[in-house]
Amino acid sequence: MVAFEPPMLQRQSTVRDGLLEAGITPYNSFTYDHMYGTKIGGTIFDRDEHRHTAADLLQYSNPDGLRVLLHATVGRILFRQTGGAARPVAHGVVFHDAAGVRHRAYLNDGAKNEIVVCAGAVGSPQLLMLSGVGPRDHLESLGIEVVVDQPMVGQSMSDNPMNAIFVPSPTPVEVSLIQVVGITRFGSFIEGASGSNFASHYSQITRELRFGMFSAQSGQIFTINDMNDLPAASSSMRGGFILEKIMGPLSTGHLDLKNKNPDDNPSVTFNYFKEPEDLQRCVKGIETIEKVIQSKAFSRFRFQYISTEELLRMALNFPTNLLPKHDNASKSVEQFCKDTVMTIWHYHGGCQVGQVVDKDYKVVGVDALRVVDGSTFNFSPGTNPQATVMMLGRYVGIKIQNERRETDDEVERKS
Repeated sequence: MVAFEPPMLQRQSTVRDGLLEAGITPYNSFTYDHMYGTKIGGTIFDRDEHRHTAADLLQYSNPDGLRVLLHATVGRILFRQTGGAARPVAHGVVFHDAAGVRHRAYLNDGAKNEIVVCAGAVGSPQLLMLSGVGPRDHLESLGIEVVVDQPMVGQSMSDNPMNAIFVPSPTPVEVSLIQVVGITRFGSFIEGASGSNFASHYSQITRELRFGMFSAQSGQIFTINDMNDLPAASSSMRGGFILEKIMGPLSTGHLDLKNKNPDDNPSVTFNYFKEPEDLQRCVKGIETIEKVIQSKAFSRFRFQYISTEELLRMALNFPTNLLPKHDNASKSVEQFCKDTVMTIWHYHGGCQVGQVVDKDYKVVGVDALRVVDGSTFNFSPGTNPQATVMMLGRYVGIKIQNERRETDDEVERKS
């Protein structure tokens, strides 16, 4: 197992009760299903506080048929087109190790062998482009030889926009990540995270992040600028965030290469809130958070003299992004959404089914190449898509096994 029912302690229970009081009903208790209302979701921490990941599933694999290369960065997929082949065939990759030494790895001979790309919503379209599969004009402008002119590679890039409000607490709260979720009918997911010393706890796991809700800079700036007026017992940033995320979303963008170096990040534009409906979902989400904060259930975890408008103003001091902040952002929820939007790293798109890959996740226009990861998604839920990605891997893995069996059966019949 990699998912478990979390223990419900005080603040998470309060978030749950506040959501119900705010009208996010019915209460669906603990479930892995996405249903309208308030529910308790799964956690990857077991009762002994041990974290579980997809790597746990490797214990069910055949180690004799598996070799994992760590610190190996693939820079290009190799194609060949020989004889009467109608389309290019993927047959190997070029990669470099931690020391920068370049290597090549090739598929074994056989029609059943193929390359499966699982580099994520940013890495997979980047790798296809570096390998010559992408928009012709863009690739030629960088001096990349075009293998297949595929204009949809890197298009329809999406990220679930997130906005959050930090609520200082006069009483201690447990350290907890997201356990309770309110799934609204207007397309926003409401969740909460907390910690007795939130800033120092999360700065340890995000010390390299300069921007975002869990960055060390967020805790530092908030503590210095806004916590000085609160009682001394709260000076360690005691409290937690309540956040809302847009499911979907409708707004999309694109990914472009900056150069031919696989170690350099590409340029990605998500166009947050480009579609008015996404912005209105955020507005309704923030208004729902305000109702949760003002609920009777939440009263002992907030300072009564701090208004919700002041909480919005305080949230504007977090370095969530590089956007300029507006003076009216604490009074206009729409402007607050625009000024404080941030990522929760649920990127998707760029190699979508029906555009870049077919229904079997095979890259259109070439042979022996699939993409199996979040880049193929047209839509991402408001909660963590980790389980969705894992199940996609299982689904395609079984599909590949079945295809191989069918090939073996066909060969046996002909013999």
